[in-house]
This record gives sequence, structure tokens and C-alpha cells, in this order.
Amino acid sequence: MVIDINCDLGEGMPNDAALMPYISSANIACGFHAGDEDTMRRTIALAVEHGVSIGAHPGFPDKKNFGRTEMMFPEEDIVSIVSEQVYIMLDLVFALGGKLQHVKPHGALYNMAARDLSLASAIANAIKDIDEHLILFGLSGSKSIEAAQLIGLRTANEVFADRTYTNEGTLTPRQQSGALITDPAAMEQQVLQMIREQKVTSLQGKTIPLQADTICIHGDGEHAIVFAQQVHQLLQNNHITIQSFNR
Repeated sequence: MVIDINCDLGEGMPNDAALMPYISSANIACGFHAGDEDTMRRTIALAVEHGVSIGAHPGFPDKKNFGRTEMMFPEEDIVSIVSEQVYIMLDLVFALGGKLQHVKPHGALYNMAARDLSLASAIANAIKDIDEHLILFGLSGSKSIEAAQLIGLRTANEVFADRTYTNEGTLTPRQQSGALITDPAAMEQQVLQMIREQKVTSLQGKTIPLQADTICIHGDGEHAIVFAQQVHQLLQNNHITIQSFNR
């Protein structure tokens, strides 16, 4: 059994270097919702040093709200917003001797694309036009995955170690009580259920089927380092191989 562990990095948090040993893929902010060129360079260099696969993490141009506020743009603007960020990351990764593996939208852009096929298609087409070999990381079973698969773009169904789920299989909105998992035992139980059984129990107690290709730990989470260490050890203890898609 094999799983990828990914983490959102380059967002101005102090945890990036400490998290690298416990993950296999890094989603690096491209400067629109967080970060800047210097942060991107340092985070890419860390990933290259640790042999961690690199992904672009494009979000809405909204640093004030950390890219977590929904914004409405015409589809052609979405293509431009995503493309600009991926190209910035692509150039920096190449200059630093790395290779860009994947693209994972951030925050509100990610959540909106998960339920809106038209928006998801705009993002998927933007990625494919840049490099058809890139992998789209999207919420497991979502419109993001569907849109990418429709045009032959490789996908990774993403699940979350530190977030709860609704009965519809979407992430519980952050503003709702219980959205974040803070109990280590609950986190471990959810991780093993998603990987071994390919399902998750919603916050309301419903069992939701899903596909788990890559599991996310948020780099800005209060327990990010501890959770990353814990997930890494949990998978090793259960003979689950941690491996990115470039291996």
C-alpha cells in the first residue's frame, strides 16, 4: 500500500524546514494568496534538498484573506490567474534544479472548483496547456478530479488528515464548529480509515466512500509539525509506503 503525504508550504509560516522530512510532496504558494519570490526560492530549495516533490499552489489574489474568501472571476481570468502562478513556480523550480510535479489550487479556489465543473475545467485546461504531464491535486471525488480526467490530465485524489467532512463528502467549512481535527487519536483513526478502507466518517456520522491517493497536512495548522510526525510514524508502523508520484 502506497500513499503520498503533501503539505501546503511557502505561506510565511515558520514550520517549512521542520515539516520537510515527514512529507513527500510540497504545495508551494506562488505569491498571490501568500509568499513572495524569496519565500518561494527558499521553500523550493528545501524541497530539492530533502527530495520532496514540488507542486505549485495557486490561489486567488487576496493576501488580506489568505485566499480563503470566495471571489468571482470570468473563466478567462481564472485561466490567467492560475497560469501566471504556475509559470512563476515553473521558472523558479527549473532555475533551482528541481522539477514541477503537480498543481494544487489553494483555499477558496480549491473549494469552489471542487463543486463547480465549469471553474474546475478552466483550471484543468490552464494546467494542461502549460504541461500535460503535470498532476492536478483535487478533493477526492470532486468536480476538480472529474474535469481533469475528462481532458486526460493526471489526477491525485486528495484527502485530509486534519479536517472533518460533511455528509456530501466535502470539507466542513472552517467557520463551522468541528471543522478542524485537533485530537491526535481522532486524526490517526481518520487517516487509517481513509487509506485502508477508502472511506471517511463525516462529522455527522455518515460513512462516505472516497479514493485516497495523497493525504494533506496543513502547514499553517497549530499542530502541523506534531501531526506530520505522527502521520509519518503511523504509516510506517502500519507498513504503508510514503511515496510521491515522481518516484
